[in-house]
Amino acid sequence: MNIVKTGIVKFVKILPKNLVFVFAKKYIAGTKLQDAVEVVKELNSIGIMATMDVLGEAISNKKEAEDAKNECLEVLENIKTHKLDSNLSIKPTQLGLAIDEDFCYFQLKEIVEKAKSYNNFVRIDMEDSSLTDKTIKLFDRINKDFDNVGIVLQAYLKRTADDVDKLNPQNTDYRLCKGIYVEPEKIAYKDRKKVQDNFIELMSKIISNGNYVGIATHDEVLVDAAYKYVTENKIDKDKFEFQMLYGVREELRNKISADGYRLRVYVPFGEHWYHYSVRRLQENPTLAWYITKSLFTKK
Repeated sequence: MNIVKTGIVKFVKILPKNLVFVFAKKYIAGTKLQDAVEVVKELNSIGIMATMDVLGEAISNKKEAEDAKNECLEVLENIKTHKLDSNLSIKPTQLGLAIDEDFCYFQLKEIVEKAKSYNNFVRIDMEDSSLTDKTIKLFDRINKDFDNVGIVLQAYLKRTADDVDKLNPQNTDYRLCKGIYVEPEKIAYKDRKKVQDNFIELMSKIISNGNYVGIATHDEVLVDAAYKYVTENKIDKDKFEFQMLYGVREELRNKISADGYRLRVYVPFGEHWYHYSVRRLQENPTLAWYITKSLFTKK
């Protein structure tokens, strides 16, 4: 099965861009902000929250980073105007982290200030391991002055338990995910069971310390483990939420929501959908498998 999934990824990468969109369109809201607004409205109508993400982290200069910041501000304005139950997710490199850390901080600060004025929240996404320290440093800096900002940590990285120990005393708001970037075995667990076990341990460490966590997974093993943990420890449902990608495992998404748990869907959109889609397929062949099945399965 893994060979088949890898083959699907290679197949997708050689297709013309317009055909790749056939694979990608189920997993992105569209190319325009209005596309994402409509998707979030639909999710909200069935009791599901959202986080909106403007695609395009591969910027090369400050002008592009400023343009990205302005797009993020526009997203926040539309969330307010349309009364959407959604927050905003941002990639630090999209705001210039790899170019100038101070510049990135002030870009982020402007976004977080705007979100604060709208009683909204900003999630700082985590990228590959070369940026982990810089991203945590950025979060530490902004979190000192604002309480409407959170961070993402990845359970497959061996360092993450130490990162949680350092971040927990700061009343950190987390999104905990497995991790999607291809990392060397020296720093990342490769065995699925080890990643699952570490995820569960990290989740319990976060919740038991009174911090909020978005349990971001499409893995039923982890969903079941989370159900068991919060039930056995009598954790209030407002102390955590589940999070999933738009278009992935919708039957599981609907079950979690029907079971009465808070659930948030990550809604990416934008003109730069192609690189996002191909990267996700390359780094997560299972996602390619879901896409291919959806193309050949009758609804």
